[in-house]
Amino acid sequence: MDRQDVSAYPVGLRLAGRRVVVVGGGQVAQRRLPALVSAGADIVLVSPSVTPSVEAMAAAGELRWEPRPYQDGDLEGSWYALIASTDHAANAAASAEAEARRIWCVRSDDAEAATAWTPATGRTDGVTVAVLTGRDPRRSAAVRDAVVAGLRDGTLVAPQHRTRTAGVALVGGGPGDPDLITVRGRRLLAEADVVIADRLGPRDLLDELPPHVEVIDAAKIPYGRAMAQEAINTALIEHAKAGKAVVRLKGGDPYVFGRGMEEAEALADAGIPVTVVPGISSSISVPGAAGIPVTHRGVAHEFTVVSGHVAPDDPRSLVDWSALARLRGTLVLLMAVERIGSIADTLIAGGRSADTLVAVVQEGTTAAQRRVDATLATVAAQVAAEGVRPPAVIVIGDVVGVGAGAGRAVAPRG
Repeated sequence: MDRQDVSAYPVGLRLAGRRVVVVGGGQVAQRRLPALVSAGADIVLVSPSVTPSVEAMAAAGELRWEPRPYQDGDLEGSWYALIASTDHAANAAASAEAEARRIWCVRSDDAEAATAWTPATGRTDGVTVAVLTGRDPRRSAAVRDAVVAGLRDGTLVAPQHRTRTAGVALVGGGPGDPDLITVRGRRLLAEADVVIADRLGPRDLLDELPPHVEVIDAAKIPYGRAMAQEAINTALIEHAKAGKAVVRLKGGDPYVFGRGMEEAEALADAGIPVTVVPGISSSISVPGAAGIPVTHRGVAHEFTVVSGHVAPDDPRSLVDWSALARLRGTLVLLMAVERIGSIADTLIAGGRSADTLVAVVQEGTTAAQRRVDATLATVAAQVAAEGVRPPAVIVIGDVVGVGAGAGRAVAPRG
């Protein structure tokens, strides 16, 4: 039988602590070495020269570099060899040594002469995907990418059949556009048994959940019906203790005005493991979607994110509004639509110019997004005239005047 007509036998090599020899320090080695390092291999690299990235690995102690050409006997004691130099004769000699010593050998310049092939490999959440399609590496990579992407975003669900540890994932869903949730957050949603969702989370993702998933509405509608925080904590604990995979889906990031730490502390007190999945905060993503950079070279060297859910003169306020008024950088206000008038007056009284540019972005990143531009002196009247309602992000500072969208409303997406 012709060896070239026989398919490769897939196997996972456990190389931790075992000698692996790499011949050549160029781009091929640079791509392959990180996986060998992650596998814990005892790597010896033989090459007269290496790329800067490979040299950095050697300097960090991740491998031993011998700066010289390949010599007969270099593969002695090794379990695996990667031959990837630009010297074809040296590659052939090293490959012959590997054959004589019965060492599995990958050869980058002549796959047919190799005794092993490197699969297209991807990893996600403890799963390693390795794809071989014979002599078509591009197809291998395409299949690998499709499988890994599906596992990451939840479109390809592979349920865990071993007993799962009860726990809760606090998932930041991003500013509203369902495409802006992290791949880890989307995967956890696809694996959930129970989802407790906020009104400001990416609601469109709930339609993708399987029918068996229980969705609990924890919407906190301003001045309307609300699910008390204590009730949310209780629901999280009870479902987790029942052995369910629970996702607490929140808008933005769980720890940016999202009460995520309150929930994490309640779960910890109940002995429930908590996984926190950061989300894209509306404080930077919504201005960006409206064409506003929160920082810009020569314009703003800092930005400050402030909650406006209580007015500046409210005794419950923890904000030093006088200090904020003296800053030259960007102010980003969340939950401040109803109190923007008193906030603007306080900033002006504290020394911020009444002509300071202001942009109000309502329902940012969604199809209903719109932008209203004003100044500190006019923003309260403009918000009232335009009928702006929450949720909205308010940006104050010179960055509002940067970019093509400055000074005018931005049309909704879609």
